[in-house]
Amino acid sequence: MTCDPRVLRRPLLVGLIPAVWTVVLGLWGLSRQNSVWRDEAATWQVARRSTGDIVRMLEHVDVVHSLYYLCMHGLFAGFGPSTTVLRLPSVLAVAAAAACVALIGHRLAGAYVGLGAGLVLGLLPAVQFYLQEGRPYALVAAGSAVSTLLLVNALRGRARKRTWAAYACAVLVCGWLNWLALLMLPAHLITLLWSRAPRGVRVRWAVAAGAATAGVLPLALFSLDQSGQVSWVPPLTWHMMIGPAILLAIGGLGGLLGRRTGTGTAPGTGMGTAERTGVAGRTDRTGRAGPPDLADRAGRPGPAGTVEPTDLAGPPDLANRAGRPGPTGTVEPPGPVTGSPSVAAVGLPLLAVPQLGLIGLSLVKPLFVDRYILFSLLGLALLIGALIGRAVDEVARRSRPAARCVLPVLVAVALVALLPQSLAKRSPASRVDDVLAAAERTRQLKHDGDGVLFIPAARRDTWLVTPDAFTGTRDIALAETPEKSGTLKGVEASPARVRAAMLAQRRILLVTDATGVARPTRGRRDRTKAEVLATHFTLVSDERIRGRRVAVYERLAPAGGG
Repeated sequence: MTCDPRVLRRPLLVGLIPAVWTVVLGLWGLSRQNSVWRDEAATWQVARRSTGDIVRMLEHVDVVHSLYYLCMHGLFAGFGPSTTVLRLPSVLAVAAAAACVALIGHRLAGAYVGLGAGLVLGLLPAVQFYLQEGRPYALVAAGSAVSTLLLVNALRGRARKRTWAAYACAVLVCGWLNWLALLMLPAHLITLLWSRAPRGVRVRWAVAAGAATAGVLPLALFSLDQSGQVSWVPPLTWHMMIGPAILLAIGGLGGLLGRRTGTGTAPGTGMGTAERTGVAGRTDRTGRAGPPDLADRAGRPGPAGTVEPTDLAGPPDLANRAGRPGPTGTVEPPGPVTGSPSVAAVGLPLLAVPQLGLIGLSLVKPLFVDRYILFSLLGLALLIGALIGRAVDEVARRSRPAARCVLPVLVAVALVALLPQSLAKRSPASRVDDVLAAAERTRQLKHDGDGVLFIPAARRDTWLVTPDAFTGTRDIALAETPEKSGTLKGVEASPARVRAAMLAQRRILLVTDATGVARPTRGRRDRTKAEVLATHFTLVSDERIRGRRVAVYERLAPAGGG
């Protein structure tokens, strides 16, 4: 299998191939054996509420995900709740991101760099994890990819007012999906400065970025009142820096070794972009050898056979190869186009700035969770694509037909090498727990009239996602439903009332975390539940199912009873 030159000549196909590839990866094992873990359970149960109930909840909790919840509510209302509807938006979002990354790489350094970057994105282990996740992080990555593509187009002289308006809208949507996505803006600023963008471009970017930031700022400020939601995030430690350090090292290597990718080479000595796209040596309508798109930008013969100046407003990867007229009428190698970014100028800031920015924020408030900056891996994919492009160039110096096999071979090797991880991430065991499995076991163990307890109260998501599994039972600790209270887990009664309700039950089903997943019992209410079960009930069944525990307790006979 080789890369067909006809494919490499078509930017649309360069973007479409990674998109289709990513969709295939996403649909593979999408249901994860019909499992849903606690984070996805939050999406599931909120999406099933009415719009009014969702808005009421956002006043108290999870306002940072408000746009995502409302979108998922629309999808659940239209197509019904299922693991496919829950996760398919993430699959399509990463596919869109892969297409954008491919187009960015193609425009900056050639088709092989673009195809490599787009195909690599869906193979990255972290991306494979969130590719099939019913949460907003893949959508943020897609929006970041779109905004970066628009920025690259602007830097390559294709900016219009609508380009900057679209850029501002893309950043705004990303911010409303998760305001930490605004960390892409300082990355884009570094790209502007690195590529020596004209002052007019920098001013227009500042206006667009400022407008988007102003639109996200109210959400960010309001969410600060709900900062208790991330109280579970541990403080920053040195061992947490290992992952970012590895990513930055790989990205730096890609930027260093791939820096000459796409600079072009003299015919017969290697594989420049014209050769890589398979159009070298073609004859255009004027009868001149060479690809028509290069001929159009390289100028046409003047009256004395000289070459007119190159139109550098065109794509830099073509304009840089078009050359300039030399003193004897020969074409000299061109210099770089001012304002035209390199792959490193786009990829390195996009990878490094969000990572380092989140580390900096975490020194003030613990926030370092890799999924919050999933979009930074777009930069890593671009830099790996540059490495692939460099490998293609090196092989092309010896054999151009062999060079066409480099990308398919590398992708196949990566797919096989990552197969164990890919299979693991599509297994229910890849997540902390499984809400649906616990609910199904509850359905099998329940008796009509049983009382149900959840420790902690957040494990009530088992009931909220699959209420039919609890038909005939009663949540004996619940005082106010999640919908009425505007919360994720509802409001429970006082410890005294919980104790009285438990003692009135003959049989109680307990849904809690399995050993190894459970945290120390906190709160007086949960301690009361555990104490009453231990003192007044006997354990008759105790099962651990994919990170959760479903136990059955029966009331002890009163002392002196018959």
